[in-house]
Amino acid sequence: MKDIAKGSPNPKSIGEVFSEAELRGLCQRIINSGELGRSKYYSAMLQYLVQCSLENRLPRELELAIDVLGRGEDFDVTADSTVRVYVHQLRKKLDAYYENNEQGAVHRIVIPKGQYTIAVNSKNSSLASSKINRLGPYLNFTNGLMFTLALLLFANLVVLMTDGSATSNQPTVEAAEHAVWASVLIDNQPILVVMGDYYIFGELNANGNIARMVREFNINSRSDLEDLQFSDIEQAEYYLDLDLSYMPEGSAFALAKIIPILQDSGKRVNITMMSDLTTSDIRSNHIVYIGYLSALEKLTDMAFAGSGLKIGRSYDELLNKETAEYYTSDAGLPEEGEPFRDYGMFSTFPASIDTQVILISGMRDAGLMHTAQALADANALMDLVTAIDNDGALGSFEALFEVYGVDRLNFDANLVYANVLDYNQIWATPMSPSAN
Repeated sequence: MKDIAKGSPNPKSIGEVFSEAELRGLCQRIINSGELGRSKYYSAMLQYLVQCSLENRLPRELELAIDVLGRGEDFDVTADSTVRVYVHQLRKKLDAYYENNEQGAVHRIVIPKGQYTIAVNSKNSSLASSKINRLGPYLNFTNGLMFTLALLLFANLVVLMTDGSATSNQPTVEAAEHAVWASVLIDNQPILVVMGDYYIFGELNANGNIARMVREFNINSRSDLEDLQFSDIEQAEYYLDLDLSYMPEGSAFALAKIIPILQDSGKRVNITMMSDLTTSDIRSNHIVYIGYLSALEKLTDMAFAGSGLKIGRSYDELLNKETAEYYTSDAGLPEEGEPFRDYGMFSTFPASIDTQVILISGMRDAGLMHTAQALADANALMDLVTAIDNDGALGSFEALFEVYGVDRLNFDANLVYANVLDYNQIWATPMSPSAN
């Protein structure tokens, strides 16, 4: 979600729109909504900025550090970006409040970029921005990396639409009618496509400018970063949420293969990132996951609870728990022109009485791309059914493909493992706390 102030170059002053009582009441509603999170500093910062706006006063960064964050008189704003980080986060939390609580509000309070004050945006002045914001995290292609993905996806879709004659859609129709897809296509539950992404954030230099972008394996969402900032302010004081994530190239190919199948049902299909997925999403939607095994995050425990496989020494390796056989990908750093071996994994299981999860994943691009290709092919789907030899288990089984390729492209593949899942173990698995 982008800052609403970007769509409104001329916010109004507070006094033009709200009386003091109205503004204080709005401020309290925002605090009571819970959108500001657990930290007391966001509520204090909002109240302080509201008071300054009522007094028609622009506070300095040092004032905010001392009066709101409790820093000392010797606080150095040129070397410490804590105030800027809190104001940046508060700006986004105000957007979230209106998105989740008062979408129809004619006037919204905002923090203009580069200022420490509260101003007002009118609905008509932020119309273009609100059209985007109404989508929330779904179909969020608003940053450069996601725009690249959109271009790649568009290229794949063009190929799909132009390759062949009017019969080119027949394989998609046949795949969509297969029993493997029935668990998510034949009812009225909405479908949520979850793309496995990797959250990245900015690291600020001493001047408060972004020096580089960082990927930390234990920080996989905005909330993870906020938790770190609250628990270890010294380590995280130079970290800044940029609302950015990245995905592997194979995700675009896989998405282009799967989306036509889902659309064929005529049902509502939304798209979100794994870093934005919530427990509520899982409870109220069928989930179709597309991405690497290493990006499963909140779905990892559910995916492997009733599985005959387990993660090995890394996400490039799976262990067959019954035979002790290892399936290890060497596609992570292949030499140019040298053949490699990768693995793709498919899994489907009920997440609740009403919702189903389908995982289309791979250790690397080749495995992911082949798995998506297999799930979009009626003959490959029949091979899966034959392999498990149990028509009654089509709603709860897993399969593993061994994929061979060169230069990140898959050329051949074999189905090396298929197994019925124990879905009772899946339902007994607690939801990951990070999904809440």
